[in-house]
Amino acid sequence: IRSGIDILVGTPGRIKDHLQNGKLDLTKVKHVVLDEVDQMLDMGFAEQVEDILRVAYKKDSEDNPQTLLFSATCPHWVYDVAKKYMKSRYEQIDLIGRRTQKAATTVEHLAIECHWSQRAAVIGDVIQVYSGSHGRTIVFCETKKEANELALNASIKQDCQSLHGDIPQKQREITLKGFRNGSFKVLVATNVAARGLDIPEVDLVVQSSPPK
Repeated sequence: IRSGIDILVGTPGRIKDHLQNGKLDLTKVKHVVLDEVDQMLDMGFAEQVEDILRVAYKKDSEDNPQTLLFSATCPHWVYDVAKKYMKSRYEQIDLIGRRTQKAATTVEHLAIECHWSQRAAVIGDVIQVYSGSHGRTIVFCETKKEANELALNASIKQDCQSLHGDIPQKQREITLKGFRNGSFKVLVATNVAARGLDIPEVDLVVQSSPPK
């Protein structure tokens, strides 16, 4: 950074730290990219993003940076917030369109209603039936606590490990490598930790509760 860079990639908190410590100058920024913008503006980052961008943006100025926002989902409120950073003539590029069938047609979808106290036992049974002892399964949970408890639950007969935000990055990489290599068959992950996972040949994906 001291020597001068063309591109900076960072989390809002870390960029803000460098700004406050006088190690970053964003006054000459030409392009701003927000990835996963729905999450960035919804998960308590909106204020940090505002603080960072305030330096680079001047109200109604034509010299403001080009702003690019990327998101898998764009609720209406995302556009309302985004307008603060976009020119009035902004372009919206939709790669999904109006197609209602957004899931692969080769995948079977099942919804199972059960009491929360029986969830681990039901998930264990579902893994046995649909993935067996040789297939690979990913189970998504809402919380780190839930991921830990499920990974240790006796109802899941296969080798199982958890993946969440409290696990150090190095251990996460070891866990993912083991899952890819087939060292263990069931990965229990929180939704946040699992963003952007690319693991081929997964036989079963379980969402432990409907996404809120």
